[in-house]
Amino acid sequence: MIKEISTLNFKEEVLSTDKLVVADFWAPWCGPCRMVGPIIEELSKELGEEVKFVKINIDANGRLADTLRIESIPTIMIIKDGKVKKKIVGFKPKNQLLKSIKKVLK
Repeated sequence: MIKEISTLNFKEEVLSTDKLVVADFWAPWCGPCRMVGPIIEELSKELGEEVKFVKINIDANGRLADTLRIESIPTIMIIKDGKVKKKIVGFKPKNQLLKSIKKVLK
């Protein structure tokens, strides 16, 4: 399951969890974001036990996007122990995203 989060609960939901987090920064008007969405959904079903998946709408959370230097969307951040371990910008196929997640999960 993917949880929609905001600036208000980002620290609690992403930085303070003991799970690996995959954060999808997106916007409703973004075509590539809409292509990544179903892939993130599939990955959350496959890895949901080990990995926490969240979505952050940058239109509604602009200050958070600025703070994290999100300059292009979609941006996927893989976060472990409160630190960004990998930042993936633009559309990537499922196998590439899975490989990046598994590398950090080790």
